[in-house]
Amino acid sequence: MDALLQIIETLRQRRRDLTQPYHVPGLWIDHQTTAARAVNPYDFYRSKLEWIAAQPPRPLVQGNGNGDWTQRAIVYNMFPRVTAAYDHAHDGTLSIGPSADGWRETGTLLKSIALLPYIQSLGVNTIHLLPITAVGQDGKKGTLGSPYAIRDPYVLDENLAEPALGLSADALFAGFVEAAHRLGMRVVMEFVLRTSSKDGAWIGQHPEWFYWIRADVPDRQPGSADSATYGNPLFSGAEMAAIKAKVAAHDFSQLPPPSGQYRAMFTLPPRPDRVWMEEGRWLGALDDGTRVRIPGAFTDWPPDDNQPPWTDVTYLRMYDHPDFNYMAYNTIRMYDERLARPENAVAGLWDAIAGVIPHYQQTFGIDGVMIDMGHALPRPLKQRIVASARAINPDFAFWDENFVIGQQSVDEGYNAVVGYLLFDFHQPEKLRAFLNRLAHERLPLPFFATAENHNTPRAAARPFPLQYVHFALALSVLLPGVPFIHSGFELMETQPINTGLGFTDEMIGAYPAEKLPLFSAWAFDWTRPDNLVNSVRYALQLRQKYVALLSDPDPATFFVGYSENPGFLIFARQNAEHTLVAVASATFEAREDGRVYLPVCQCALAPLWGTDVTHVGHGAVHLDVSLGNGHVLILEGGPEFPRLRK
Repeated sequence: MDALLQIIETLRQRRRDLTQPYHVPGLWIDHQTTAARAVNPYDFYRSKLEWIAAQPPRPLVQGNGNGDWTQRAIVYNMFPRVTAAYDHAHDGTLSIGPSADGWRETGTLLKSIALLPYIQSLGVNTIHLLPITAVGQDGKKGTLGSPYAIRDPYVLDENLAEPALGLSADALFAGFVEAAHRLGMRVVMEFVLRTSSKDGAWIGQHPEWFYWIRADVPDRQPGSADSATYGNPLFSGAEMAAIKAKVAAHDFSQLPPPSGQYRAMFTLPPRPDRVWMEEGRWLGALDDGTRVRIPGAFTDWPPDDNQPPWTDVTYLRMYDHPDFNYMAYNTIRMYDERLARPENAVAGLWDAIAGVIPHYQQTFGIDGVMIDMGHALPRPLKQRIVASARAINPDFAFWDENFVIGQQSVDEGYNAVVGYLLFDFHQPEKLRAFLNRLAHERLPLPFFATAENHNTPRAAARPFPLQYVHFALALSVLLPGVPFIHSGFELMETQPINTGLGFTDEMIGAYPAEKLPLFSAWAFDWTRPDNLVNSVRYALQLRQKYVALLSDPDPATFFVGYSENPGFLIFARQNAEHTLVAVASATFEAREDGRVYLPVCQCALAPLWGTDVTHVGHGAVHLDVSLGNGHVLILEGGPEFPRLRK
């Protein structure tokens, strides 16, 4: 507990009265009430940390090795800069800089440690952190910049430290991991290892790890198709069809390149001694005097995607080949086979990338990572990343930012994928199809059982919010995935963190970067009187009570029922010890009434009169139900409950 005790001692030594009031929400104090109270932050945080240090160490969730503990994980997804933010001064604004007393209102790692007892009280055993590394400022979005614009993957964001303490972000994060482990919660970080911020720290030392374009080439404006300006490469309809056909056929030979005009924008990297920082931007000069700059990135696939350009990040140059010195689909994800050869790998860059996760394992003792954009990393590099981490900790977990629940993720060493349930939870027919898949197919690895994440609309922003959030919460804990509470869900937050997935153009227009918490200062409404905190606690208690059954992906434990009323969803989980039955109204506009059935037997009926055909008889347990909008029943069958059948 050295790191935690160091923070406690620093709080004790630096304790003083403040020049202005400092409030914290009731949930931070007693985990139940919502009204804020005035405190001295030195005393408050010291008392929280001392309580954690006094607790007997609780066991961490376990599995069968190689990160298999993920199967029984119950996750709280945390973005410290936002989750731990609060208007402590109660002046109606969320200050970006520290107060005159040296305390931040944006979220910090100290405040995140203080939140751990609250998070643990929900029934969570794993914390997943969105990126907490140093944030780039060149081309940044919003007032603070995106955590995915990583300036240096080896350096934590110093804005997550509290100036009042004089401790580094590293010291506080070490305390965070210690405290989480003491309370029985594993810690999973998130990294983007495919891109860098445009002002990345590596650029000055290793310009050859990056792509460069002539400084006189202007960036393409949104909506423009001017091929003389820089943006994602433009292809004709015929070229696009040929590209997609080859990729669909897994044919990466002779992939169609972008136009010569586009390729001519790119130059060789300048020498390190001819690279400099000017007004927050990296610039360089070639030996012939040509000024060059770092280009922004764009979506890696498909090439005709309509996403706006990524102004704050650039792609790392994974391979070096004179014929492929440009950024396009065939150099950043769907690698042309002439490029993706061992002799072309940029060895120093691969070494640096492969060392990131071991650094956090050895320095802080983290338990796993989510790899963002892992699909765009060269497969040999991914294999090296996984092997390096598991050489240090054989039980280290890897999670894949992938919406496909497929064998490829398993083959690459992953223990879980995001999956696609967060897109389908609010669509009854798609949800019904997913339940049928679970009943008939053993999925190759766990998925996130959640109705939202930081890129989607909030569950509480859907129609019939109170009914829908309870519907999603109740069903999520019954599925053989990973229950995933995106922070703010339990507070009924409606503001999306980002508009990355599932938003209309109108919705995207309503949320510019200055209004999105992923890029700008934002705090949840921790004092909202009506929240889901107790509902989440109860749901996660059910998950823990029946974890052996509910986390089991064997389709022999999953049964889908039926009803004459199409508005019902019916399924059951059953093993040798327990039977749980779920009946849900999948329509939120009206009450649903009817009889639901679960098959329990199937038997042949031999022909004796009137037919010469053997008939099949079916027996079922039935239940008469009347459910309001989105209501869910979860029932337990006793020892006498019959064995269910498909």
